[in-house]
Amino acid sequence: MEAGDQIRGNKTAILEILSTDYSLILNKVDEKKLITTREYNNLKSVNRENEEGHVVRLVDKIMGKGEDTCKKFLDLLQTDEEIKGTYPELKKLQWTNTSLLPKPVQASSAEHSDGPSQERRRKEDEQYQLNSQPTGLCVIINNENFTYMKQRCGTDKDAQHLGEVFSRLDFRVLMCKDQTMDQMDRALKCFASLSDLSQLQEFSVQEWSGNGFTDLQEAPKHGDAFICCILSHGASGSVSGIDGKLLSIKHITGTFKATNQSALTGKPKVFLIQACQGNQEHKGVLLKDLQADGSHSECIPEAADILLARATVDDCVAYRDPTSGSWFIQSVCQQLEEGCLSGDDMKDILLRVNNDVSQKEAGVQPGTAKQMPEVTFTLRKRLVLTPH
Repeated sequence: MEAGDQIRGNKTAILEILSTDYSLILNKVDEKKLITTREYNNLKSVNRENEEGHVVRLVDKIMGKGEDTCKKFLDLLQTDEEIKGTYPELKKLQWTNTSLLPKPVQASSAEHSDGPSQERRRKEDEQYQLNSQPTGLCVIINNENFTYMKQRCGTDKDAQHLGEVFSRLDFRVLMCKDQTMDQMDRALKCFASLSDLSQLQEFSVQEWSGNGFTDLQEAPKHGDAFICCILSHGASGSVSGIDGKLLSIKHITGTFKATNQSALTGKPKVFLIQACQGNQEHKGVLLKDLQADGSHSECIPEAADILLARATVDDCVAYRDPTSGSWFIQSVCQQLEEGCLSGDDMKDILLRVNNDVSQKEAGVQPGTAKQMPEVTFTLRKRLVLTPH
């Protein structure tokens, strides 16, 4: 069993035991460099929770760092004499393998002398490194009031939930409300480059402050990841401005393609699209029982590092409750809140969103009105968003 799974399987007991002396375990993981100095200061400064709340944040942070850090954390719990003396109850926990860390490499072998560092680099290469503070920008385009179409009641619930979730994931959350097609296009180009910040005044950008959206406080800067959420009406392959004109989703993602000048080149860019993609009802069907070469390049494709999640497949409607918000965005937020605490990959989280939304019913009769989200991606690594 992997170390991360062992922590998850014993999590309740670990939290209870370590809560008896939070400062010791925090200082120990800091000494072992299992967390960064910034993370240590953040975890140390949280004063609004009880001891167990502090430990939950620490253990979730460890789990979000991947298998190698989880192994080191378990090794620390089992081998450090001060920890064993302070938390004697740890001895009662059942570990699948008490020798969790790889054995030291023999110094006599020059070929393998840097094995551990190579393994660490391999792990880092498999996952996007999100070390900036904040992690990045989350931009929401929230279209509610249209000139020629129905008002999108409930969309503010989606925007608010997105603000709450992504701020907890250490993103600055910005919102543009009721944008025409041309304004959407120009706003996204402005956010992609951040070259002329004076343009943002035109789009009445607001920022999530913890309880709601307020005026933008300071100029935005790019971090190690970018999130774009568009809440609007739409048609096949497009989203609508409040003037009824359509902007293609392909054009939107293309605005953020990799270039030599872009600050987001090589960094993950996630697009969450809540919009109908047509007028057809998506029907349900009852289930039946059924039985390049390897050369390395320093360049990346310009279309790399994109994750696009649409509320529905092409040609079909997407459902939104006027009171509680849309099926898709509310499910995304719920699955992010649960999955990110466990260090889950973004693709796995969205897979659960697909399953969750697919089980909902909009019609009186089962199977008459369904919804199936769609996820496509050109990500090159695992994308793990960790709560701060």
